[in-house]
Amino acid sequence: MTLEKLAAMRDAYGDALIELGATNRNVVVLGADTTGSLKSGVFASEFPERMFNFGIAEQNLVSVAAGFALAGKIPFAGTYAIFVPGKCVDQIRNNIAYPNLSVKIVCSHGGISVGPDGASHQQVEDIAIMRSIPKMRVIVPADAVSTKAIVKAVAEIPGPFYIRLTRPSTPVVYEEGFDYRFGEATVVRDGSDVAIFACGIMVAEAVRAADSLKEKGLSAAVVDVHTVKPIDSKTLVSFARKCGRVVTAEEHNIVGGMGSAVAEVLCEERPVPMRRVGVMDTFGESGDAGELLKKYGLTSMHIADEALSLVSSGR
Repeated sequence: MTLEKLAAMRDAYGDALIELGATNRNVVVLGADTTGSLKSGVFASEFPERMFNFGIAEQNLVSVAAGFALAGKIPFAGTYAIFVPGKCVDQIRNNIAYPNLSVKIVCSHGGISVGPDGASHQQVEDIAIMRSIPKMRVIVPADAVSTKAIVKAVAEIPGPFYIRLTRPSTPVVYEEGFDYRFGEATVVRDGSDVAIFACGIMVAEAVRAADSLKEKGLSAAVVDVHTVKPIDSKTLVSFARKCGRVVTAEEHNIVGGMGSAVAEVLCEERPVPMRRVGVMDTFGESGDAGELLKKYGLTSMHIADEALSLVSSGR
């Protein structure tokens, strides 16, 4: 695994929509004036009668998506993560999740890697918000390959989903043909000294951290916890038991995100020494995406340092 190839999750989302549109006439796509940026607009080139743009009206976007679901359609609705769920939690809760409708919310620009747009557009609370809503399922793909597989898979699974994508092109972790299994974490690399549970763009950083730790004589497992809800408790507990130490890594607020979800499972089923890598309960700022990830501690070096700290503490 070289992680040298880069690809955009947004491009993969557009490709998946076109493939879905060709095989399922019930698939419709809804946007909020950002379909060009999300690449969901490519769906209109093939299926213009099934593409709907609502402008900058996010509450309307998700409410109409609920209506489409009630009519038997499979709506994919999305914009930037700062706007959905940011502006319309009430509509998502009451119009989609409460009646358990098959609306697939797919949003891009999650995390601080949005970069120059700054704190007002850097969504670091969405995983916490969405996983707290009953019946909502939350997925954070690691790369473009898994994004395409996940989007195609959720079209066949009843009920509401939130899928969080990132803005920049990111390292490709998986080979084509990635087999997404709903509710099951993916073991990217086995190990025995420390388990690194990661999601989103932090999966690639976790792999790099594992490489660094290997040079220091430590065997690190890397597990992609792409499905944050429902979380794969069985795999988490298995690796916690096997490795005895856990580090989580996510491009999200340290409060309420994937790391919190992992901690909830392990504190009840298999308590082990644990460290969480994420945004430390603060807002971001405008800057180059790579520099921001370094400043806010979201790199392979920070993951490796936390793992080494656990090992050196003797816990």
